[in-house]
Amino acid sequence: MGANGVSSGLIVSFGEMLIDFVPTVSGVSLAEAPGFLKAPGGAPANVAIAVTRLGGKSAFVGKLGDDEFGHMLAGILKQNGVQADGINFDKGARTALAFVTLRADGEREFMFYRNPSADMLLTPDELNLDVIRSAKVFHYGSISLIVEPCRSAHLKAMEVAKEAGALLSYDPNLRLPLWPSAEEARKQIKSIWDKADVIKVSDVELEFLTGSDKIDDESAMSLWHPNLKLLLVTLGEKGCNYYTKNFHGGVEAFHVKTVDTTGAGDSFVGALLTKIVDDQSILEDEARLKEVLRFACACGAITTTKKGAIPALPTESEALTLLNGGA
Repeated sequence: MGANGVSSGLIVSFGEMLIDFVPTVSGVSLAEAPGFLKAPGGAPANVAIAVTRLGGKSAFVGKLGDDEFGHMLAGILKQNGVQADGINFDKGARTALAFVTLRADGEREFMFYRNPSADMLLTPDELNLDVIRSAKVFHYGSISLIVEPCRSAHLKAMEVAKEAGALLSYDPNLRLPLWPSAEEARKQIKSIWDKADVIKVSDVELEFLTGSDKIDDESAMSLWHPNLKLLLVTLGEKGCNYYTKNFHGGVEAFHVKTVDTTGAGDSFVGALLTKIVDDQSILEDEARLKEVLRFACACGAITTTKKGAIPALPTESEALTLLNGGA
């Protein structure tokens, strides 16, 4: 930590940034929607902004279309204090779009426009290795593993970050409609499993990856690998479970009025990474880790109380207000 308690280590987030088009009214199917609002997103980009919103330092590495939307997204990263030297623009391909509807029950339905989108066309040669080498934490998902050349760029970026001593953080962020098949998704998500130091999965992803419908310690520990420092299973309104080599347990969630769950997991991850980037010994100290996870859960909870991911990402003081019993 710096003298003022602000984290100083750089968190580099790798992958896709896109625009979600969200119906102007909630609880309708895409076909029924009378109109749509632009909501910038993409899990790795959300994580990068979650970090800066909490006073941390982050950079985004990925590719956008050289189009109005791509430049708009790069602008949003910069406005939010995210370093943008790792962004490339593709002249030939568009920025990815997704039409996303929140059903009446608050769950999401997706329809993607990626054929192919700019993020899928990032090549290993286009990577800004200086940015990647300066990462104290290197964070990524699995959408960047789906197709070449982005997959090779992803693998190279991980390797370069690891060689430079970064902590590798992985949130698979399963989006089944983007994969050729469920089997392929499972196989590719698992293909980089044992490289990560920190892995966060949701309860739904745990079921998908293990093939078990049990969300218990045994099921979670079947995903353990020897180099892992922390495995997290998020349970929505039930909080999260944590597993390390030496201890495991759970953290309660905060009860808030949920409007839109988009970005809650990214907010949680950004908060966790911001708190550990300068002091990884927290991962070996259960009391301190629990405190950090409570904070991360508070950040996730706040994110569900507003529409859209990026506008809903909290500041440190908002998170502390919820932690200390305010609303």
